[in-house]
Amino acid sequence: MRIATWNVGGLRAAVRKGFLSDVRRVRPDVLLLQEVRALPEQLPPNIAAPSTWKVAWHPAQKLGYAGTGVWSRQRFAEVRRGYGPDDVDGRVLDVVIDGIRVVCVYLPSGSASPASQARKDAFCASFLPWAASLASSSQPVVIGGDLNVAPTAMDIHDPKANAKNSGFLPHERAWFGDLLATGLVDLVRPHIGPGPGPYSWWSNRGRARVEDRGWRIDHLLGNAAAAERVLRGGIDRAAALTTSDHAPVWIDLADPPQRPRDV
Repeated sequence: MRIATWNVGGLRAAVRKGFLSDVRRVRPDVLLLQEVRALPEQLPPNIAAPSTWKVAWHPAQKLGYAGTGVWSRQRFAEVRRGYGPDDVDGRVLDVVIDGIRVVCVYLPSGSASPASQARKDAFCASFLPWAASLASSSQPVVIGGDLNVAPTAMDIHDPKANAKNSGFLPHERAWFGDLLATGLVDLVRPHIGPGPGPYSWWSNRGRARVEDRGWRIDHLLGNAAAAERVLRGGIDRAAALTTSDHAPVWIDLADPPQRPRDV
């Protein structure tokens, strides 16, 4: 099973720029979408309810803002929207597919103002204990999405210049460390090498994308039961050159071991 996560920066715009071609190239079995920025009824019919996919949407109450979605080749056994606090922005979409609990997450950005940073910090504080409860599950759990944090100096083009910028603040990186301390594992880093990069987001300013001056803020994390099944992982930078300012991040999971038949 291939699980991919992608912040599409507005799904209607992404569709016009080549979203479906990128999906065909990445070939996910499960696709986690963030920053959808649309209600299902505002999307083209082949996107809102594609014939070869099962879909779940969790749009924001505010039109044209945030929102998440999950596309799956297989049926959903469960679908939950939100995780505790009122999720009016559609930031957490929690599904079960083929025995795997897959959580699509879009953490707030704190870059706009001190108030937005405060909202991000509050969200992170409430999300941490909930994620910890998933980390200890015997069921495979994959948490994927735009977490808006580059956790280490390997994950950002210029760590010194960005040391005081939201997404790389010391307390945000400490929070990411606390997230991993719950038992969650970065499922992608072992398969992309020790860095620096590859990155998953690039600023639209200047030549950041062309010159690969980016951040790795899109992540796939998993508990021990999921981590033991990961075969490979990667980041599809080509999609970020045309369709979105983020790239799809993906992992391949091995099939579960077959249980011995009763004799």
